[in-house]
Amino acid sequence: MTTKLLKTLFLLLITISAFSQASKRDEGIKLGFKGGLNISNFLSSDIEDQSYRTSFHVGFLSEIIVSDKVSFQPELLFSSQGNVGPVVKNKYSYINLPLMVRYYFVENLSLDAGPQLGFLVDSFERGNTGNTNVSDQSIFDFALSVGGTYELKNSIFFQARYNLGLLNVNAASNSDTLKYQNSVIQLSVGYNF
Repeated sequence: MTTKLLKTLFLLLITISAFSQASKRDEGIKLGFKGGLNISNFLSSDIEDQSYRTSFHVGFLSEIIVSDKVSFQPELLFSSQGNVGPVVKNKYSYINLPLMVRYYFVENLSLDAGPQLGFLVDSFERGNTGNTNVSDQSIFDFALSVGGTYELKNSIFFQARYNLGLLNVNAASNSDTLKYQNSVIQLSVGYNF
């Protein structure tokens, strides 16, 4: 009788461990992609009557598992940013490299924070007379990012993030008097392989 009970318990433990979800430590690394909505403008006390520009971001990511609670997530994103003024709409395209540290305070919900490097690839103003290239915008940006991620069991995840630019991205001759930084809210949906 005792042998049968031990065999049953042993089989039960094997079955439970086979069907239990692997811990984050066992997964090692995840690859994925994401995209979503950008809500952007410039932080500046010198720019008046500006409003938010809505656009998009899209790209790839990897999540490197450090422990059950901590992971490192580098990303490579195309991000359309800028602002809307009273006369023109400023459109700036960046290749951004966020380097996020994720802390899981519950199983599928994390707090994310880290620096972001940005490289300008295109810049123009759209007004009543059409598009005008902007050549006096800094090609490099640096931001701090903070947000959160919620991941479903089927590897789909949702993110909300705020990117606060720390550098003056105005490279015109008036950059000493007219200073502005990127400010971007990002709402994303993605999938991990």
